[in-house]
Amino acid sequence: MTAILEAPAPLTTDQSAAGSYLKRAARLRALPPAEAAAELAALSTLVRRDILTTIHTAGMGHVGGDLSVTDLLVTAFWGTLRAHPQEPDHPLRDRFVLSKGHCAAALYSTLASCGFFPRARLSEFMAPLSPLNGHPARLKVPGVETNTGPLGHGFPVATGCALGARLRGESWRTLVVLGDGELQEGSNWEAAMTAAHHELANLTAVVDRNRLQQGARTEDTASLEPLDKKWASFGWEVRVIDGHDHQAIKEAYAPSTTGRPVAVIANTVKGKGVSFIEDRVEWHHKVPTDEQVTLALEELDQ
Repeated sequence: MTAILEAPAPLTTDQSAAGSYLKRAARLRALPPAEAAAELAALSTLVRRDILTTIHTAGMGHVGGDLSVTDLLVTAFWGTLRAHPQEPDHPLRDRFVLSKGHCAAALYSTLASCGFFPRARLSEFMAPLSPLNGHPARLKVPGVETNTGPLGHGFPVATGCALGARLRGESWRTLVVLGDGELQEGSNWEAAMTAAHHELANLTAVVDRNRLQQGARTEDTASLEPLDKKWASFGWEVRVIDGHDHQAIKEAYAPSTTGRPVAVIANTVKGKGVSFIEDRVEWHHKVPTDEQVTLALEELDQ
């Protein structure tokens, strides 16, 4: 007989963790910049640990890009965005879109750290019928604004979110994170042109500039440079930062100073935090072995 799979229970808020998040995030945002950066760095290490164990348990994932984008996600949710894990659809929440949706493990680990759902549910990543699919699904995961995965789709949706806030006279902001290889999709530049035309100062686009994509370096595939000048030529306020410097990230996430949308080019290292994964193209979706996970977790603890 063929076994009938039962779908796991729907994901719901971890009320205790969500309450702790709201208190800690408020305290963190009131700290002096250097102290806040140190705390964000510690949170990023915990999220990186969850990413590694989550992907190892699942036997699949995109560990290199997950580790490169971690600091950007942690700083967004813990240091910048008005998020409401106890009420994920709160009408005045800031919107966050992970356009590079294949790095779902990083997003899920970050959302779990905030209490959107229990961390223990990360063990279900990529399991049959699991809501924690390999690409984020809006109707299955609290905190996910839109389904992403096909590259070049998330940024246009984020632009629509920002325009929607403008039309409704609302104050919430939209932050979208893109992969640099993703920028080879033309739909992104249509979105960039549209956002600049409408002067969507409530929109921030963050490029995870790790310079690697599936199978090759971005500059060997279709050169993106000079990336800062390209964004500027489309009418965006451009900020170039170290994408692993939490203080610099937090400052770059500040609202527009020019009335234009903001593009943050975050220079990152694919696989950041684990020496044998860093800047290695084969780790785009390679899965660490038992021994490699042990080594990686030890390295993150140092």
